[in-house]
Amino acid sequence: MAIKDALLPEFDHEMGTTRRLLERVPEQDFGWKPHSKSMALGELTAHLANIPTWCTTILGDPVFDIASVPDDARPKPATSRAALLAAFDEKIAAARARLAATGDAEMMSTWTLKHGGQEIFTMPRAAAIRSFVMSHIIHHRGQLSVYLRLKDVPLPPIYGPTADEA
Repeated sequence: MAIKDALLPEFDHEMGTTRRLLERVPEQDFGWKPHSKSMALGELTAHLANIPTWCTTILGDPVFDIASVPDDARPKPATSRAALLAAFDEKIAAARARLAATGDAEMMSTWTLKHGGQEIFTMPRAAAIRSFVMSHIIHHRGQLSVYLRLKDVPLPPIYGPTADEA
């Protein structure tokens, strides 16, 4: 089995689950934070919606220095749920297409993440996609589910029924 054939079903599942959670985000609360050290809801959702671009980044170049991204190119907080979902859908489509077009040799070639020239990690691209895209989105989706629970927003099923939906 090709590596992409193992990753694509998980990618589709995690992105679909994330979208269902993003669909419930109350626009009027985009500025809300559960704690002073937390991201605002709009910042967290914008970050979540941007994570699929890492798939394209990982498969695009063998090295990426996060310090090279200008501040004006970084994701902006969400301004509307509709715009958030449209951006997420666009990024998912591009990431999925790139992932589906990638062979095993490219998946097993290394990818390095740097910050200001300092190496953060180097690993096979398949592992970077699994950790830096899939696990990353799962992590922040967990944060978002807590934010939504604190705002009394009913949660959709994620890996099974929630207390809100049987």
